[in-house]
Amino acid sequence: MSSENVIWHMHHITKDDRAKQKQQRPCILWFTGLSGSGKSTIASAVEQKLFESGYHTYLLDGDNVRHGLNKDLGFSDEDRVENIRRIGELSKLMVDAGLLVMTAFISPFKSDRRMVRSLVQNHEFIEVYMETALEECERRDPKGLYKKARKGEIKNFTGIDSEYEVPECPEVVLNTVANSIEECADQVIDYLRVNKMIS
Repeated sequence: MSSENVIWHMHHITKDDRAKQKQQRPCILWFTGLSGSGKSTIASAVEQKLFESGYHTYLLDGDNVRHGLNKDLGFSDEDRVENIRRIGELSKLMVDAGLLVMTAFISPFKSDRRMVRSLVQNHEFIEVYMETALEECERRDPKGLYKKARKGEIKNFTGIDSEYEVPECPEVVLNTVANSIEECADQVIDYLRVNKMIS
């Protein structure tokens, strides 16, 4: 519950100051898609390319965040909403720090993704949809989660017994079946260059 006695403190150094120092326009690259669609793999490849080019980045991965910041949350719809809310607020702070932030989260609900978009300026939220069919994700099953979900060992698993709401107008759509990791990463980098987030 928020308090009327909590007041936002303005600092002298602004987001624009930090962005200018880093010679980049901060943003959130929000990778969304089913488990096994390639979110973490492509986000990592994008970060590697940006880092090697001298840009200032950070990658927030769904599993990693649940080891610390969100370790108290389960996988009910309510906890998934809270998971994304916290990540959205953290990402907003990182954008304020002038960073290029990559997030790799299933984030199955459109309303949650809209909520995160609303936290920053519109051009600062770039939705990257991993257009990988459920059949392909299930074939890959890198963590064996689909197999467990099919056996009923995991409840509320996205794509099996919990819905994934496909983005309506994502800024970037990646097909990891038709394109290599390198090609998908380059597609994201190209978007950043065309939109002058990086030079």
